[in-house]
Amino acid sequence: MPSQSPMDLALALAEEAARHGEAPVGAVVVESGEVLAAERNRMKALGDPTAHAEMLAIRAALARRGTGRLDGCDLYVTLEPCAMCAGAIAHARLRRIYFAAEDIKAGAVENGIRLFEQPTCHHHPEVVSGIGASRSEAMLQAFFKALRE
Repeated sequence: MPSQSPMDLALALAEEAARHGEAPVGAVVVESGEVLAAERNRMKALGDPTAHAEMLAIRAALARRGTGRLDGCDLYVTLEPCAMCAGAIAHARLRRIYFAAEDIKAGAVENGIRLFEQPTCHHHPEVVSGIGASRSEAMLQAFFKALRE
């Protein structure tokens, strides 16, 4: 049986986040095919507005790697990163970011400020979008619809 892809793992973490009442976002940091960190949104659980899946995964991967940077590593995340997370991605020097669903309102990679395209951004990771987008979008829509009901 083939192992789970990093995006499938991120999507499973997003589902877990939703089950715990958190916005369904999951993130996985990979180096040379090895998962360094896998996290989900935990803002409510930790009482911390910075506890986005990407931030937690970056922090855990940095702790595991012990280098202060994540050059050569890739991030898989189920939703386009916000400005805070995009900034952390640039500072951590992640090589590549894969994201599933676009975030037209708060995204900062292909929407909004497009941080990596700014001349003041010191690091520009490669960006691949749309992998697992339909599954992530459906999860997000169901989660926020349930909140409004």
